Amino acid sequence: MEKLQRGVYVLAFLFLTFAGLYFAAEFLIPVALAAVFSMLFIRFCTWLESKGMGRGLASFWCILLFVLAIALVAGLLAWQLNGLAENIDAMKERVTQMFSKLQGWVQEQVGISRNEQKDMLKQQAKGSGGSAGGVMAGFASTVMGILVNTVLVLVYMFLFLLYRSHIKKFIVKLVPGEDRTKADGVVHKAGKVAQQYLSGLGAMIAVLWVMYGIGFSVVGVESAIFFAVLCGILEIVPFVGNLTGTSVTLLAVIAQGGDSKMILGVIIVYALVQFIQTYILEPLIVGEQVNINPLFTILVIVLGETLWGIPGMILAIPLLGIVKIVCDHVPDLKPYGFLIGTQTERKKKAGIIDRVKSAFGKS
Repeated sequence: MEKLQRGVYVLAFLFLTFAGLYFAAEFLIPVALAAVFSMLFIRFCTWLESKGMGRGLASFWCILLFVLAIALVAGLLAWQLNGLAENIDAMKERVTQMFSKLQGWVQEQVGISRNEQKDMLKQQAKGSGGSAGGVMAGFASTVMGILVNTVLVLVYMFLFLLYRSHIKKFIVKLVPGEDRTKADGVVHKAGKVAQQYLSGLGAMIAVLWVMYGIGFSVVGVESAIFFAVLCGILEIVPFVGNLTGTSVTLLAVIAQGGDSKMILGVIIVYALVQFIQTYILEPLIVGEQVNINPLFTILVIVLGETLWGIPGMILAIPLLGIVKIVCDHVPDLKPYGFLIGTQTERKKKAGIIDRVKSAFGKS
């Protein structure tokens, strides 16, 4: 009876936790993003302080560096997008031709004439025409929401960096006196996990930009740098991001009038880059700092998207990595840390050849 009661308490706790995360998403998403991103700059902020700079000024320089990095990537995308816009008329013409061929195929296979298809499209357009004002209002509201949340994230990041020692002391004070030293180590490891994962992910994305840029340029994709940067940035969302980026590139190649050789070339570039990323880049650059098995990686990404949308997918892995660190150091939670983690630990100093061999070897 006691075990049953405990199980009910656990289920009720999980239900209330997920319900709270879902309904408080508007407040929690900027806070969580700021907390995770601020961990990325703790080492740099500490280095600036060691050079005699005040904590407030050091935190400000970290935020400025973060903004400049985002602005640089956005500027690169905008520059390449301008070049892509020059060919937009030709792409529209090719899409129109493809749509005409699709209408002909529908007429032959389904028996719906082109005029009937046009009438159906007109009826759908009329049905959605009354809500055009609502769509524009919703778009404006979304843009304003993104701008407000961006400002909130930057402000929260600055405050987290400024008061990081105070927050750490608060967490340690929540633990009984004899366990405070251990709690201090857990907080340090949790922050280090998120920091190393994000810095490794950033380095891997930069390498992917180079590989995709070279591959797409060799294949002959127009505005290859734009699609290379896009595919690299979408790697922030595991599994889904790389498929989305490559799908967008393939659609653009088709709209640009690319032949079957170019389409096949894009697929080959994607497959080659994914092989290098999976068996070389991820073990070498990202490493095993977030030692989570593939099952829970997928589960937490799906759960993150359900609760918080795209931000949830971005935050899912680093947050689960922090949860695993906590579980590994709390005796009652160690079974859950074992469940989340992988069965075998990788050797930290293994070379590239050893990593590739271990990827194909027996687990």
